[in-house]
Amino acid sequence: MSPLSKALRVAAALLVSGHAVGLSAQSYPERPVRLVVPLSAGGSADIVGRLLAQKLSERLGQQFVIDNRPGAGSLIGTEIAARAPKDGYTLLLAGSSFTSTPSLHRKLPYDPVKDFAPITLASMAPGLLVVHPSVPVRTVRELIDLARAKPGTINYATPGNGTSPHFAGALFNLMAKVDMVHVPFKGAGPAVAGVVGGQVQVSFASMLSAITQARQGRLRAIAVTGAKRSPAVPDLPTVAESGLPGFESGSWQGFFAPSGTPAAIRSRLHREIAAIVHLPDIAAQLAKDGSEPIGSTSAEFSKFVTAELAKYARVAKAAGMQVN
Repeated sequence: MSPLSKALRVAAALLVSGHAVGLSAQSYPERPVRLVVPLSAGGSADIVGRLLAQKLSERLGQQFVIDNRPGAGSLIGTEIAARAPKDGYTLLLAGSSFTSTPSLHRKLPYDPVKDFAPITLASMAPGLLVVHPSVPVRTVRELIDLARAKPGTINYATPGNGTSPHFAGALFNLMAKVDMVHVPFKGAGPAVAGVVGGQVQVSFASMLSAITQARQGRLRAIAVTGAKRSPAVPDLPTVAESGLPGFESGSWQGFFAPSGTPAAIRSRLHREIAAIVHLPDIAAQLAKDGSEPIGSTSAEFSKFVTAELAKYARVAKAAGMQVN
C-alpha cells in the first residue's frame, strides 16, 4: 500500500471516529448515569446532588443515580470515579474536600488535576458555626474565650479528615490561638448528628446539613463562615465580623468526569447543569439553604480548583495539620 493510500485510510478512520463521537454525544445518555458522591447521605454535596440529579433525569430522559461512597475524607469515592470508564456514565459530584483532602496526604490514589476533567462549579455556600445548646456561648468571642479557658477540652465535629470543615476548624484554632480538638465523622450528616446528640460540642458545618437543625433549636448557630452574611440567615454575623477578622471558609459542589471523557459529552452536561442551577425553583431551593447557584464554565472551574488546592496546602502547612 502506498503512503498516500495509508494516509487516506487514516484520515477516513479519524473522520468516522469523530462522527461517531458526535453521534454519541447527541444521543447521550442512552442508559442510567451514576453520580458518585464521595461523602455520606445528608451532607451538602449529597443534598445538592439529589436535587440536580432529579432535574437531569427529567431533562435528559435517563436516570441519574446517586452513589454515596463515603470514607477516608472522600478519597474512596473519588478514586472510584477516577478509575471509572471514560464514557460519561460515571460522574463525580465533589465538594470542597476534593481540594482540601490532598494536602493531608503524601500520596494519593489519584491525581486531582490529571485524573479529572472539571465540568462545572454548580453552587457555593458559607459554612455555619454551630454549638450544642448546652454550650454556654452565643457569640464567636464567647467561644474563643471558652476554648482558651479550657484548652484541649472543646471538640469540633467534621465530615472527616481533609474536609473543608476540618480546615475551617484548623484555621479557627490557628487564628484564635485556641486548641479545640478535631473529631472526624464519616460524613456531614453524622457529624451534625454528633453535635445534636451532644457527643461533640462544636461544628463548622455546611449550611445545608445544619441549618434545619439550627432552625429547630437542636443546634445553636452563632456565625456564618463566609466573607459576607448569608440571605438564609441574614441576622447571623460572619465569624470575621464577630470576633475573628479575616476568617473565611465555605463549601462548594461541582461536577467532574474522568479525564478522557469525550469533550462533547462534557459540554452537554455543562450546558444542562448550568441551566438547571439557575432555574427559578432550583435557585430558590439553593438560596433557602444558603447556597448560591454558579454554573461556571469548565475553564473557570479548572482555575478555581487549582487555586483551592494551593490555598488548602498553605493552611495545612501553617496549621501543622497531620499528613498521612
